[in-house]
Order: sequence, then structure tokens, then C-alpha cells
Amino acid sequence: MRRPVGEINAGSMADIAFLLLIFFLVTTTMDVDTGIARILPPPPDPNQPIPDVKERNIFKVLVNRNDQLLVRDKPGDIRYLKDEAKEFLSIHIDDERFPEVKEETIPLLGTVFVSKGIISLKNDRGTSYDMYIQVQNELAAAVNELRNELSRKYFGMDFEKLINEDQKKAVQQAVPISISEAEPENVGDN
Repeated sequence: MRRPVGEINAGSMADIAFLLLIFFLVTTTMDVDTGIARILPPPPDPNQPIPDVKERNIFKVLVNRNDQLLVRDKPGDIRYLKDEAKEFLSIHIDDERFPEVKEETIPLLGTVFVSKGIISLKNDRGTSYDMYIQVQNELAAAVNELRNELSRKYFGMDFEKLINEDQKKAVQQAVPISISEAEPENVGDN
């Protein structure tokens, strides 16, 4: 004679699984990835013509799949990229080796010269993420140093320490971030 098989009460198993899930959600920490703090411009108006930019106003930076730099059509080094970009974006009146400048009247600064220089960055699809970030950091550092210098000249403190929004806007207008980033493609070996 066979004995009847007893039933297992599984009603509380769902409660236990739910409690374990809550426990792990509460005790687990999630890593939050941070990105590059950059405000992207709005998409261009398709009806607006593409502006004509003189070659002397463009600081070309190419990064190939081997993480090698080509800066202004010459082999470059990441260690010198910030200084080269800063020198390019600095004001050089009537010097054909550097970008043109324009006079602008900016509130709180008066009439100042503003560079028409644009940094053009193009990466190969095989460029490492680490190299991409290094290049972005160096280019941003060049702009930040120029802003700090101008801010110290007019307001006596670094740009990051400015509290007055009008002062920040004035420095940003005098030293704009002009970085054009092209869609990655296979740019080849430098």
C-alpha cells in the first residue's frame, strides 16, 4: 500500500523571495557613470546655409585607430595638445599663423578681441575611449585656462570661482567653446 504524498505549503515562498529581493535592492550600491559635462548645441537648421570658415581659423585634430594624433596636419602628442590649442585660441592680432579676431563689445568687459578659431576634432571608429576622453579633457583644459586668465584680469579670480552670472556670461562670450566634433569614421593611420 502506498502512502499519500503530503503537500508542501509554498504560500510563504513568494513572501521570502520578495523579502530577499528587497534586501538585495536596499543593500546593493549602484555605480553611477559620469560623462563629459558638455551642453550640445541644437541641431542645425537644414534651411540655413553652411558658414564659410577660413582654413586659418580651424585647428584640426585627428585621432586614428592606433590612438595617434595628427594636429594641424603634423604628428602630435597628447602631452602638448592643451598648450597648442591654447596658443591657437589666444588672441594674435594681424598674425596669419593664427585665427582671425573680431572686436566685440561685451557687458562688464567693454570692447575686447574674440578669436574666430574653431577646434575641429575627428576620431577614427577604432579610437579607444580612453584616448577620446584624454583629447576632450586637453581641449577643455585649454579653454578653461583662457577663461581663467581673462577672469583674473577683469574680476580678480578664476572663472570657476565667479558667483555673478553676468560675469560668467561675459567671460564665456569672450572665450567661447568652439569645438566641432565630426562623426567618427575610419580616418586611417597618421
